[in-house]
Amino acid sequence: MTVFAATRVLMMFALSFVVALIITPLIYKLLVKFNLRKVNIRDEKSAPVFYQFHKHKGNTPTMGGIIIWATVIGLALIFLIAGNLFDGFANYFNFVSRPETYLPLAALFLAAIVGLVDDVMGILKIGPHGGGLRMKHKIFLYTLVAALGAWWFYFRLGRDTLTVPFVGVFNIGLWYIPFFIFVIVATAFSTNETDGLDGLAGGILLFAFGAMAVAAFTLGYYDLATMNAAILGALLAFLWFNIYPAKFFMGDTGSMALGIALGVMAMQTDTALFLPFFGFVLMAESVTVIIQLVSKKLFKRKVFLSTPIHHHFEALGWPESQVTMRFWIIGAVTTILGLVLFFLAHFA
Repeated sequence: MTVFAATRVLMMFALSFVVALIITPLIYKLLVKFNLRKVNIRDEKSAPVFYQFHKHKGNTPTMGGIIIWATVIGLALIFLIAGNLFDGFANYFNFVSRPETYLPLAALFLAAIVGLVDDVMGILKIGPHGGGLRMKHKIFLYTLVAALGAWWFYFRLGRDTLTVPFVGVFNIGLWYIPFFIFVIVATAFSTNETDGLDGLAGGILLFAFGAMAVAAFTLGYYDLATMNAAILGALLAFLWFNIYPAKFFMGDTGSMALGIALGVMAMQTDTALFLPFFGFVLMAESVTVIIQLVSKKLFKRKVFLSTPIHHHFEALGWPESQVTMRFWIIGAVTTILGLVLFFLAHFA
C-alpha cells in the first residue's frame, strides 16, 4: 500500500509539473493581452527602499498564481469526474476525498478568488492607495474563509485537540476555533508578505509544501499528500518563469491561496506547531513587519531599513537574486530541522 501510494504521489507531482508548464504560455499571453500588469508599485515617499530597487517592475504581468491553483483544481476535477465515470486507472489519480482534501481544495479556491478580485482592483486602480482592497477588508474576508474552515473541522469533523510536540495531545475545546483562524490568517498574510522578490515566495513555499507532503504521507493522509504533490509540481513550473528576472508575479491570487492552503493542511495533519520550522522565512517576514510597525508607533524609529526583512537586506546592498537564494537556503535548513523534529516527536 505504501509503495502504491508513494508512486501515486510522485506521478501526480510529475503530471502537475507538465500540465502547468504547458498552460503557462497561454496564461502569460492572456495576462499580456488584457494588460494585467502590476501598476501599483509603491511610491518613493511611502517606501523609498522598495521604490529604489523595484520601480522598473511596474509593467510586469501579475496574477501568475493562477497557473498554480488552476492546475491543482483542474486536475482534481478531471480525475474526480474521470474516476466516477471510468473507475480503474482514472480513479488512481483522484485525490478528492471528504475527510482529507475537501477543505484544503475549497480554501485554496475561495482564497484564490478573493485574491483575484484584489489583484484586478489593484490593476484597475479601484479602491484606496492606488487600488485594491483595504487591509481591514482583506483581513475580514480571509478570516471569513478561515472561520468556515474552523466550523467544518470543529462541528463536522469533530476536531478539538492540539498536539504539542514532545509534550502530548490536549483537548482545547472551543479554543480550537480561534486557534484555527489564527493559524490560517497568519500563514496567509505571512506568505503575502514574502511575495516581494522574484522567486522568493515560490521557493520558500516549495520547501514548506514539500515538508507538508512528507508529514501527510507519514501520517497516512495519502490523498492530502497527493494534493500536495499537485501543488508542488505546479509551483515548480511557476518558478521556472518566476525566478529572477521574473516573467510575471504571483499576485494575491497565488500567495493568499497558497498561504491559506498551507495553514489548512497544517491543521488537517495536526502539525500547526511545526509551521514555524516548515515556513520559518514566512514567519520571519511577518514578525519583522510587526516589529517595525510597533517600533515606529511607540518609539518613532525604525528597527530595520525597510520591511519585510528581504527589503532590509536589499538596502544593505545585497542583489535581489542573492537575497532570494540565501533565504531559500535558510528555508531549506529550517524545513529539514522541522522534519527531524516531526519524526522524533512521532516515532522516537
